[in-house]
Amino acid sequence: MSTPAGPRPSRLPGPSGLARLSRLPGAFRRARPSRPRRGPRPRWSPRRLVPALAVLLLAPGTACTSDSPRPVTLRVLAGTELADMAPLLDELRHQTGIRLEMEYRGTVDASRELTPGSYRHDLAWLASDRYVELRHKAAGGAAERPLATTIMRSPVVIGMKPRTAQRLRARTPDRQISWADVADAAADGSLTFAMADPRHTNSGLAALVGVATAAAGTGGVLRPADVSCDRLRGFFSGHTLTEGSSERLGESFVRRQGELDALITYESELLTLKRAGVLRTPLEIVYPQDGMLLSDYPLLLLDPGKRAAYDRLVEWLRSRPVQERIMERTQRRPIDPAVPRSPALREPIGNALYFPGRQEVVDRLVASYDTARRAGPARVLFLLDFSGSMRGAGIRALRTTFDGLSGADDSRTGKFARFHRGETLTVLRFGGKVLERRTVTYRGERDLERLRSLVASEGFDTTTAIWSGLDAAYRTAAGMLREDPARPLSIVLMTDGRNNAGMSLDAFLRAQRARTGPVASVRTYAVRYGEADADELGRAARATGGRLLDATERPLLDAFKEMRGCVQ
Repeated sequence: MSTPAGPRPSRLPGPSGLARLSRLPGAFRRARPSRPRRGPRPRWSPRRLVPALAVLLLAPGTACTSDSPRPVTLRVLAGTELADMAPLLDELRHQTGIRLEMEYRGTVDASRELTPGSYRHDLAWLASDRYVELRHKAAGGAAERPLATTIMRSPVVIGMKPRTAQRLRARTPDRQISWADVADAAADGSLTFAMADPRHTNSGLAALVGVATAAAGTGGVLRPADVSCDRLRGFFSGHTLTEGSSERLGESFVRRQGELDALITYESELLTLKRAGVLRTPLEIVYPQDGMLLSDYPLLLLDPGKRAAYDRLVEWLRSRPVQERIMERTQRRPIDPAVPRSPALREPIGNALYFPGRQEVVDRLVASYDTARRAGPARVLFLLDFSGSMRGAGIRALRTTFDGLSGADDSRTGKFARFHRGETLTVLRFGGKVLERRTVTYRGERDLERLRSLVASEGFDTTTAIWSGLDAAYRTAAGMLREDPARPLSIVLMTDGRNNAGMSLDAFLRAQRARTGPVASVRTYAVRYGEADADELGRAARATGGRLLDATERPLLDAFKEMRGCVQ
């Protein structure tokens, strides 16, 4: 990239200037022991003294005036993203006398260290101070918030291989890619991506907030209810590479670029990779249509006693020559609107998303990520009523529902609620007894075809043993948990009728109370359709920790999507 036009920052004299000073008569020389001299000592006269002083005072950079800033060292808790500022910090020290002693952390980790009254640093310089504000708010806001000044900006975006971006655009009517499109492609296995760990990094957390906001569909600030279920599991299924910092993530992506389709990180990181020429296929930068979070790299004053040095530092960093150097060096957007953008930074950022206003929301988001990474893809056991009353409209609605969950529903909610790669789906068809049991782990379209063929069956029974069927589902679940106790498992019961065979509800509830081990924690989500008994289904669901979803006055698919994604 060419150097931006405009004045360059001036520099103080380097070692060569100091060397010239050392050659001046008597200038800054260390005193030596006197030696005996023969004859009278030479006498200095004012006439001989003036030229020597003139030479000393006119030497560049040697005059020490009262206006010269005193050197100062500031201890800074910094986001790992700022390691690329090191060359500019050398210029800062030469020009202002301010030396920054940087201690690097992931921005989220660093924010957790910033406890009012217990600061160990003079300043903090993070990718964003939103997490700091949340912690301050959660603590009651009694302590004064640190003074913060924005230094530069960079949005968290998606770098995609051109062929991947072209494929995703072809799926959309307006050829604009959204977070929902990314989640959909990740769920069906056609998109794998790298993203920094949101438990430690700002870029990972910002991406997670973006995806969750798109999944909520409100366009506003995320609420706890928006992230209370596993609506993000499809997105997580495509996340195959992570690191604890955006810098290390970029390095790992370069090593594994042949295996991955996309890199979610800062715009600045993607432009830096492109300029370095280390990618076999340059990534196309995608600015998600449904919005993104902007990092503004605020400088926070933690020690008010360092205010004078802080002001000098901020003035230097926000000066036009330095803003140009930041843009040239780091590919971040200048804060000064008067600074002409380089061609790579002229793309409009688009919609800005809201960061959550409550710590609880962020905690839930991070917990959902942690669970998905630790436990792996979820398992769902579908207990489906195939009694005679389901013939006709009932079975057509059920088949439409499974088509939608298999990817046919291209709505925003459908993209987040669909079956995802790696998910294990077990279907039990029941009437007066269990008619058929089949388990499918979704690895490709053929697995979804097997699942759809199961619900396409015309084998109906003449009676309805709801509670015997649910008891059989729990016995099946117990066996699944013995094989793999870590992976999440839930049961979905769908019926349109009333129990007229097998065990009673009370008998089922007694059996449920007697269960021990992991299976006792498995929840049942009951979907009521047709003439099913809402009271009985609700009692059974609540006894397991689940709940009732009513599909009598809305499409069955919407009820199933609510179960999978908590659609409000």
